[in-house]
Amino acid sequence: MLFPYAIDEKYKTKVAYFSMEFAIHQALKIYSGGLGFLSGSHMRSVYDLKQNVVGVGILWSYGYYDQQRREDRSMEAHFRRKHYSFLEDTGITAQIVINKAPILVKAFLLKADVFHSAPIFLLTTDIPENDFLTRTITHKLYDAGEETRIAQEIVLGVGGAKVLEAAGEVPQIYHMNEGHALPMTFYLYAKHDRDLSETRKRVAFTTHTPEKAGNEEHDVNLLDRMGFFSETGKEEAQRITGQPGGHFSLTIGALRMASIANAVSKIHAEVSNEMWKEHLDPNNPIIPITNAQNRRYWADKSLLRAYEEGEDFEIVARKKHLKRLLFDEVADQTGKLFDPNILTIVWSRRFVEYKRARLITHNIERFKYLVTRDEKPIQIIWAGKPHPNDNNSINLFNEIVYLTKAYKRCAILVGYELSLSRLLKQGSDIWLNTPRITREASGTSGMTASMNGSLHLSVPDGWHPEFSIHRRNSFSLPAIDPKLPAEEQDYIDNKNLMDMLEDEIIPLYYDHPNEWTKMVRTCISDIIPAFDSGRMANEYYNKLYNHNAGS
Repeated sequence: MLFPYAIDEKYKTKVAYFSMEFAIHQALKIYSGGLGFLSGSHMRSVYDLKQNVVGVGILWSYGYYDQQRREDRSMEAHFRRKHYSFLEDTGITAQIVINKAPILVKAFLLKADVFHSAPIFLLTTDIPENDFLTRTITHKLYDAGEETRIAQEIVLGVGGAKVLEAAGEVPQIYHMNEGHALPMTFYLYAKHDRDLSETRKRVAFTTHTPEKAGNEEHDVNLLDRMGFFSETGKEEAQRITGQPGGHFSLTIGALRMASIANAVSKIHAEVSNEMWKEHLDPNNPIIPITNAQNRRYWADKSLLRAYEEGEDFEIVARKKHLKRLLFDEVADQTGKLFDPNILTIVWSRRFVEYKRARLITHNIERFKYLVTRDEKPIQIIWAGKPHPNDNNSINLFNEIVYLTKAYKRCAILVGYELSLSRLLKQGSDIWLNTPRITREASGTSGMTASMNGSLHLSVPDGWHPEFSIHRRNSFSLPAIDPKLPAEEQDYIDNKNLMDMLEDEIIPLYYDHPNEWTKMVRTCISDIIPAFDSGRMANEYYNKLYNHNAGS
């Protein structure tokens, strides 16, 4: 039996949720960052709400990578084969075609009761029946090789659809979490006698980013040669997706092949509708379903108990305990002893230029003053994973490594996976979010930090404006014109950030601790349930799945 629970009647529509990554548990290393954290929380809430959803993903033999340090403390990516005793061999293999050659895709199952999530089929080509090159397709998440990436998407989309058929789990709705599973839609199109309406009514799509790197494009002839379009064929795929040129966009393809699509915040929906307006039916715009995270997994239960019992002194005591747990990790990794009585700021997320990890250091003199002074200082921790082939982002990470050597109250941590992420969110006082405005689709890390009483300090982008009431539950930097030159944006945002720290946040923390604790309490009350993934999982049924299924 796939589901260990009776399906709730209002969630009876049968759904398959396709995602390249799932962050379900620290022990299952098949994720890189935000997309996986989001899908993991979604799958946990599927279990909580007893929904009829199965996940479809890939069993990455080497995961994303293990983030470690070289002798000089700079970052190094290690790749180690992973082994999981808790996955069940389904005995299912499906044959697909990649680059004109038949290959086998084997399915393992993460059963729902293992980590209290939706059941998830995990696909691999890394089996003895395949040749060595074929086995490498599912070795590394987001492989840098273009042909390998395309092959991975065929495995997820076509392999996933065929595995569901073989398992007797054909869904009413195929939900693509990002465009990676797009080959599935061309497989369905050919299967349903090239009836586009029959295909589209079965497909929903979520777009997660306005960033070019997150909206893949490939040469259409390369896609065709690799077998991306299945039996649909290149010309037909170009026609039905409205892409006659030489380059083929997965996002445009997904928008055209789905009957309904959503963005992941209200602002992101506005940005997405403007970005893709030439490819959208004006009567069927991209709708917002704001991302959320699973409270059961992320929130510290003792902190929530103190909040629910109305005991401020217990909130303060528990928060200091959580800070000490985080600082043990800081000491273990860096040899630095942080003080739980000092205001602690964390910047932690995917390392990429537009997220601006070093914005707080833009004016180095002001930064140095705040982290070195004796009265009312601050402590800062960075963490996050760059892509292992993104040298610019790795260099940015290493710049911070070298910067923090000079300051005893600054640290940068490696190993940013679920366990460290939870430590950081539970142990921080301020969760800092400084992307260039309009470029953060959602930014869910701040939600899980807020569940743990870490006050969100952010530019007004992504999910933050839907939540934030300045100095009630969070801190909001003033909005600036996103059309300004990048250098001018950095100067203005840094000045606003440092002014807010010096004039508002630091005095509030040190001089008015009761008011600070009141903000922590309000932060927790405002984040739950609006940004708990139970709300999100319910919205997906009401706005996407039941809409498509005609319920």
